[in-house]
Amino acid sequence: MSAAHSPAEWAQMTSLAVGLYASVSVPYFLLVDMEVWAWPRPLTAAADRARLLVWDAVRSDAVYPLLREWDNAKHSVSRACRPSREALRDAAALALLLTTSRKGPWHDLPD
Repeated sequence: MSAAHSPAEWAQMTSLAVGLYASVSVPYFLLVDMEVWAWPRPLTAAADRARLLVWDAVRSDAVYPLLREWDNAKHSVSRACRPSREALRDAAALALLLTTSRKGPWHDLPD
């Protein structure tokens, strides 16, 4: 049979439970329980105006070449980063192979 827990252990576990509950509750109270009226009226009005301006700008033909170049640039960067990702993966695999020791029945064999 195990010994009874001390009051200090009970206090530690209670403190841990309250801390975990509080850390889980923060996203809920910040994001889920948010109401539209909680935001100041000028901020929402400015966001609505900005949304309309962005929508009009994106639909105009003047912005289309910029959007096309942006899309081309994203694809170019992803294509350029692919070899470096493969080289980093290979370097990590090589480092892992070189830094680990041999294990198993063959570790006493001569090199």
